[in-house]
Amino acid sequence: MGWQEASVVEQRFEFVTLASAQGANIADLCRRFGVSRQTGYKWLVRFRLQQKDGLSDRPRRPHTSPEKSPAEVEQAVLALRDAHPAWGGRKLRARLLMTGHHDAPAASTITAILRRHGRLDPAASPAHAPFTRFERAAPNQLWQMDFKGHVLMHRGGRCHPLTIIDDHSRFSVGLLACGDERIETVRGHLIDVFRRYGVPEAMLADNGAPWGAPQGRSAYTRLGVWLLRLGVTLSHGRPWHPQTQGKNERFNKTLKAELLSRADLVDLRQAQSSFDRWRDVYNLERPCEAIGLAVPASRYRPSKRAYPERLPELEFSPGDTVKRVKHDGTFHLLGRPWHIGEAFAHEHVGVRRTAQGHIEARYGPHLVGVFNPQHCQ
Repeated sequence: MGWQEASVVEQRFEFVTLASAQGANIADLCRRFGVSRQTGYKWLVRFRLQQKDGLSDRPRRPHTSPEKSPAEVEQAVLALRDAHPAWGGRKLRARLLMTGHHDAPAASTITAILRRHGRLDPAASPAHAPFTRFERAAPNQLWQMDFKGHVLMHRGGRCHPLTIIDDHSRFSVGLLACGDERIETVRGHLIDVFRRYGVPEAMLADNGAPWGAPQGRSAYTRLGVWLLRLGVTLSHGRPWHPQTQGKNERFNKTLKAELLSRADLVDLRQAQSSFDRWRDVYNLERPCEAIGLAVPASRYRPSKRAYPERLPELEFSPGDTVKRVKHDGTFHLLGRPWHIGEAFAHEHVGVRRTAQGHIEARYGPHLVGVFNPQHCQ
């Protein structure tokens, strides 16, 4: 489909950033971004010669001048702050340096400039308390997924922002404007994300719908079973402990501060356009303090596990007895039904007896149920 109409330069910037990484598979990236290899290499060459300015279809004025005066530097600080009102001194300085302002003042000086020009809210000044961060060792080992509540739109209805970030890099692989929080909606968007960035090893979400099962006898939903079929383990945070999904919670707060609290959403199409523009800034321009003021795209690489357009066949161990799960979520063994969950309805599971006399049910290689026959006599 080629470059999307919205934010074409940012689409090209994301492409060349990922393609410039060591070991990048440029042919595969061209396929995922929907462009020919000739086009992909053309933008790589332009980027290496002119950086981001070379990605535009028309000439642009340079960002810096070698004879820039302190007054002009101050104006550059204020202009960047006006473009990103939620950014503080450290982020502004890091971004100025990234864009060629080698004479950018210290973060404390930038903060003083903002205060002098009335750009700081005194009530929002207290320093943030430091905390210990944990992250996966490499991209795509874990993605965090959540809905950021809902936002009313001018033309009626609600927008439910679906946020998906990579745990290691903080790269936003998906920021989607959804009209509801149904499984079908989430799965459709996940397919688009998987086609672009590949399939992760695992995903983490809270216990709410549509990925969390209600309190009951099964921990799986249809979305979780579909992910298992793709080889993706879906885990859930502890109830009432949102810090388990801390990186996604942090992302959601940033989304609210920098976009949702400042933008008026008209309808889903306009909301998605706004989300796309902000996501480009977040991934490609916004310095992230959690990763040393680098941008998330600098630490992200697409997954080598491509999305399969056809679900892979389930494979069971030779010693397993394969059982088909009925519509009510049960399979029959030893003359009685065993409930594994409606999410597995019409699927097949491999059943085996353990040395301890327990019954294990596996969905391919994944252990999805353990039963003790002695407790059911």
